[in-house]
Amino acid sequence: MFKSRRGFTLIELLVVIAIIAVLLGLLLPAVQKVREAAARLRCQNNIKQLALAVHNYESTRGVLPPSMLAPIGATFGTNNGSWSIHGRILAYIEQGNAGALVDLESGWDSPSNRASGVPTMRIPVFICPSEINDTVRTRSGAPYVYPVNYGFNFGTWHVWDPVTGRGGDGCFFPNARLKATHIYDGLSNTLMIAEVKAFTPYSRNVAAPVQETSPSSEAEVAALVLAAPDKKMGPDVNDCTGHTEWPDGRVHHSGFTTTLPPNAKVLVSVAGVEHDADFNSRQEGSSAAIPTRAAITARSYHASGIVNVALMDGSVRSVSPTVTLSVWRALGTRAGREPVVFPD
Repeated sequence: MFKSRRGFTLIELLVVIAIIAVLLGLLLPAVQKVREAAARLRCQNNIKQLALAVHNYESTRGVLPPSMLAPIGATFGTNNGSWSIHGRILAYIEQGNAGALVDLESGWDSPSNRASGVPTMRIPVFICPSEINDTVRTRSGAPYVYPVNYGFNFGTWHVWDPVTGRGGDGCFFPNARLKATHIYDGLSNTLMIAEVKAFTPYSRNVAAPVQETSPSSEAEVAALVLAAPDKKMGPDVNDCTGHTEWPDGRVHHSGFTTTLPPNAKVLVSVAGVEHDADFNSRQEGSSAAIPTRAAITARSYHASGIVNVALMDGSVRSVSPTVTLSVWRALGTRAGREPVVFPD
């Protein structure tokens, strides 16, 4: 007589596998949502720390930090430029050790600052947990500088005139000495910080001034991107160098403008590769005569498409990409006197 064996039949095994697959299919989206929610909260906490640091800076020094210090009627020459707001507030974000290494009297890429390893430091509060390129930027295969995910509000479009020293209509620009009392639109109605993507493709440095009137569409900005001769974009991530230099105070590295709404797509094709790009007409400090006007779009990798921001009162909000351009620009000006209802 044969004894029966206990075990699963093939059909029973397939049924169990199918049930497990269904459960995983139901579970994974929920896990992803939890992870995204956690990343969004950590991102908001980073922004909150930066906003508080700016206020502490103003309390200590009496003015808001300038975006950089730039020569009027001259250029930087061989030096790559002045320190960003990020570099100026290190001592106020529990990064005192890093701040002690910073020589604000020398350019961020000067021998003294390079010798201390400052540019290549990863400052955790400068990086969003959703950033997909959380890595040091290299040059000739060696670490060069670390990127940043939080830009400061340089206004609508005009950033800097090297002839007159006139800055933009935002809260930060070269050589600015603004106080909170100069934010006439109200601290709760004015942007301080917004998310940006590291390694953003961009173009720069036209030979003549561009229009003073702000572009009003992605197509207009894309045409400017394609016309600019110095294109920082290519197939490799290190070819796309916008927002890759946290110590650098230029708008394409440490700022954003409200020319276009959050996560607007400025699609250009260069050498057969499509890029979502930014534009800087002339990097600050590189010309003694040509103004800087820039379309540097706030962007994020959050699955919901939102961009986290801080207002000048220190509060942190999330802004949907469906926000109207008029509202977004009104939030970007410090003294436009526009009526603003913050979007839900």
